[in-house]
Amino acid sequence: MRTRIIAAFELVLLFPAALFMTALVVRNLDSAHYGPAHTAQQIIMWYAGRMWTLWVLLLALPMTVLVTGCATLRHNWNPGLQQHVRLHWATLLVAATTLAAAGILLIVILHMLAN
Repeated sequence: MRTRIIAAFELVLLFPAALFMTALVVRNLDSAHYGPAHTAQQIIMWYAGRMWTLWVLLLALPMTVLVTGCATLRHNWNPGLQQHVRLHWATLLVAATTLAAAGILLIVILHMLAN
């Protein structure tokens, strides 16, 4: 039950950064004047227009997901069960969100260093 709550918590925390990254991809797929690309451009401009969004939504929240996910996976790790691994869906979701948070942090930090 605890892992399910953590998985849901991590999804909520990671959503703003995932939305921004998705908007970056969608914006480059089509002209920014039509349909989804226009909406994606508006989302990007909203993030860019507020200084706190970079620090909170793109760094602090994914970092929280990364730390929480690593701690949860470490706590749930049972070396005796390595031969018969049947992972629960919540544990897989925690692992996926942890990897996604690491990827988002890597992209954001590399972009910050490039500027």
